[in-house]
Amino acid sequence: MASVSNFRFAERWSNVRNMSELTEEPRLVGSDRVLAVLAELARHPDGIGLEEMARAVASPKPTVHRALAALRRAGFATQHGHGRYVLGDEFLRMAFAHHEARPDHVRVAPVLKALCDRYGETVHYAVLDGPSVVYRSKLDPAAGAVRLTSVVGGRNPAHCTAVGKLLLAHTLPDEAAVRAWVGGRELERPTERSITTAEGLHAELARIRERGYALDDQENEPGVNCLAVPAYLNSPTTPSGAISVSGLAYRTPLRALIDDVSAIHAIVAGEDPP
Repeated sequence: MASVSNFRFAERWSNVRNMSELTEEPRLVGSDRVLAVLAELARHPDGIGLEEMARAVASPKPTVHRALAALRRAGFATQHGHGRYVLGDEFLRMAFAHHEARPDHVRVAPVLKALCDRYGETVHYAVLDGPSVVYRSKLDPAAGAVRLTSVVGGRNPAHCTAVGKLLLAHTLPDEAAVRAWVGGRELERPTERSITTAEGLHAELARIRERGYALDDQENEPGVNCLAVPAYLNSPTTPSGAISVSGLAYRTPLRALIDDVSAIHAIVAGEDPP
């Protein structure tokens, strides 16, 4: 089962001191404060004390204590023996149950297993969310798994992941669309191979549309490469997400995945591979 960090609500609340998306008030109020406290709990699987929590959400200790009390009554938070607060079992139960029952997870699970069994490498199903990809499902092989930084519910920059570039190729049809998507942002550069310009990204997306798959040649993590193809779970023409096979470059080189891409497409489509 995935770890607590797999449901990283803090990814949506990365700076709880700046909650302008939720309220115009200078300080958190009411339900916003409770949500911010819940998000901060997700950042601390080993627990967090009351004073530290109050500083993190920029609120007085009494009001943070009331928010924690409300979460504890709902089973969404608990306090362990050292007086530190962690996410509660009821919250985890609901999160895991929801994830396991999601239609896309149910439909993609046998596909991921087939790919994982065939290549003996980690496989992902991810969707696009603004400048990031969100991992909806992940499966590691039973033995020899590559422990990648990706987690279910976690995010990575779309422009330097195979799943992200694959989905961007379907949503950004021309250079003008790419430039609008980049806007005034500076594209992250996790490795020296990452694409960092709108021109370079546009050229890469054009290549992806032409060949029907996307590559990550150690662009997001050194020593790790990926090949991704579209997944049509909800529509025959618009991808619901992307599925990738990821592995250590020395063990599963990109050339090996490219040479077998017709089999990957077939498995994702629910067909027998050639």
